[in-house]
Amino acid sequence: MSEDFVNLLADLKEDEVLKMTRKRIESKEDPLKIMEDGRKGMELVGKRFADGEYFLPELVFSGELLKQVTEMVKPHLTKSSAQAKRKGKVIIGTVAGDIHDIGLNIVDFMLDVNGFEVFNLGVDVPPQKFVDKVKETKAPVVGLSGFLTPAFDSMKDTVEALEKAGLRQNVKIMIGGGQMDEEVRKYAKADAFGKDAMAAVSLAKRWIGVN
Repeated sequence: MSEDFVNLLADLKEDEVLKMTRKRIESKEDPLKIMEDGRKGMELVGKRFADGEYFLPELVFSGELLKQVTEMVKPHLTKSSAQAKRKGKVIIGTVAGDIHDIGLNIVDFMLDVNGFEVFNLGVDVPPQKFVDKVKETKAPVVGLSGFLTPAFDSMKDTVEALEKAGLRQNVKIMIGGGQMDEEVRKYAKADAFGKDAMAAVSLAKRWIGVN
């Protein structure tokens, strides 16, 4: 069932995906497993996009489809996570000049269900907005998302803005998104690069010091 679900999502078969999501929820399957399959499906979509099989409309549609799945699954997830005490605060946002939010929303969701209090600043976020949010929330972890190459400079600008505001030593910064890798991490002077939403969760757990 898992594999079928991943492939149906990657093939953008909306009706079948939603039908199968309903079925999996009704059969009391672990909702996190459904979300994990959603992530795998999105990975395939990303690969097809990178290979030129899919274009921006498919990418946007896949994000909308995953959003629908998330909406269906979320009520079954938060019951358990809502009872747990929040582990810590994380600020996330897509940096200035970039409007991709598919990965951002998956990270938001996965952090949320893993017990973190998430402040999602949305897309095209100027450096100052990150600075203001760190001052306001005292969150120890900041996640910068970006899909396009211009995001490299925006990430660097954001880290430098936190340095200038005297906040850099108080926060750990992770980056993630389409073209991000270890080289970009060094360029942006971030602390770590996460290849997917689960990597973001484990980094946040490690930095905040929770299991």
